Amino acid sequence: MGPVSEHVRSLARGLAVIRAFDADAPALTLSDVARRTDLTRAAARRFLITLVELGYVRTDGRLFSLTPRVLELGFAYLSSLSLPEIAAPHLEALVERVHESASVSVLDGPDVVYVARVPTSRIMTLAITIGTRFPAYATSMGRVLLAAQSPREPIVLRPLTDRTVTDPAVLDRELDAVAAAGFCVVDEELELGVRSIAVPVRDAAGTVVAAANVGTRAGSADLVRDVLLELRACAAAIELDLRRTLSP
Repeated sequence: MGPVSEHVRSLARGLAVIRAFDADAPALTLSDVARRTDLTRAAARRFLITLVELGYVRTDGRLFSLTPRVLELGFAYLSSLSLPEIAAPHLEALVERVHESASVSVLDGPDVVYVARVPTSRIMTLAITIGTRFPAYATSMGRVLLAAQSPREPIVLRPLTDRTVTDPAVLDRELDAVAAAGFCVVDEELELGVRSIAVPVRDAAGTVVAAANVGTRAGSADLVRDVLLELRACAAAIELDLRRTLSP
């Protein structure tokens, strides 16, 4: 954060209003927005009216909801990011070989954000699309990315299933094991019935910049035996293309 004089509070509050909406609360009242953003009702109303006028929010007079125009805010990032375009054909080839869904994600604070995905059958009750985010600590890709952090940031852990790791010391030991092994398997910690395996994706300097994974139904495959080699080959192919794309 720069000096206070460089921090535009109104912009930060406007973005907070947009982020108040999510999959669990796609439509909110004025009071809901004020409560979720810690703004007064008057301030929340001003921001909502402005966003309505700009076309980012719609209202029926009582409820407010985002419009598809908010996608423009993320499109510039996704369109400038070479990773999704590079990863897509390699994920498609991987899915053809292992017959399971495959994805690539990056770390954004405490969450993983999906930037590329090739699905097969739907194995999760939660929909996964480009831009979907999940708590990193409960996902295989998230743990691969967290394991590469130095130093590691503290994380608030909460149970998502009865198998979710919620003890910071246990998670830290798990991340050490992931860093040493170079892959991670997570079994029903994000959602019951779902297992996944992930490996890191590195840039030319060897820095972990993303993670690739394969997800499947719990008990349907031995991921280490049946998938790990193919997944690592996919990650290596993505890394090679990244180096070719980013080299002068």
